[in-house]
Amino acid sequence: MSPSPPPRDSWSLPATVRRELVVLAVALGFGVLAVPPLLWLAGSRGLGPYAGGGMGALVGSFFRGLASASLAFWVVALAPYLITLVVRALVGIARGFPAAD
Repeated sequence: MSPSPPPRDSWSLPATVRRELVVLAVALGFGVLAVPPLLWLAGSRGLGPYAGGGMGALVGSFFRGLASASLAFWVVALAPYLITLVVRALVGIARGFPAAD
């Protein structure tokens, strides 16, 4: 008789789920903290000054948009994670699907 595996903590998650949650957290953090200033920088260089003020005004309105559950602001915040999902899907397609036996 083989020894039984150690009991799993009822709150523990599979490694793949934990890894995906880490990817989501990092991408969301980047989307919330880095993307708005990058958008301001690109917009100010390409389109001119932000009409609402400087970078602080844009970041402030971005966080107000997130707080008001505006879909457009959440799409911007989640864009880095969505891009990782698309890249993963494209890599999976490029590698090919496993042959069915």
